Amino acid sequence: MKDLKINDLSGVIVDRAIKIHQALGPGLLESLYQRILVYELRKAGLSVATGVPIPVEWDGNVIDESFRADLIVNDNILVELKSLETLQSVHKKQVLTYLKLSKIQLGLLINFGAPLLKDGIHRIANQLPEE
Repeated sequence: MKDLKINDLSGVIVDRAIKIHQALGPGLLESLYQRILVYELRKAGLSVATGVPIPVEWDGNVIDESFRADLIVNDNILVELKSLETLQSVHKKQVLTYLKLSKIQLGLLINFGAPLLKDGIHRIANQLPEE
């Protein structure tokens, strides 16, 4: 599964997230959903890094490493998890910021707090090339 195209890979991530949401329902702690999603993705043969620092580089220097991505899957999809009643525009800006700083092209913002998970999944692209 490590050689999946980015759209297929994002499909696997979304499918596993939906499976978890269907089993547990909405509104539990984000950390629980994260642990189970990491387990499911690794079980599927994917490489998953958690709590990945995203440095801010300026003028050849690292200024700050205060940002951390929840998950980076197969080194090319950033996944940010939430468990909120309602997402705000700042959450999408957060993912876009992480994408630009990390130079990753695709991010998934997944809100496990949504009653229907399909309504809580947002795909955010950072100059995604054609496949």
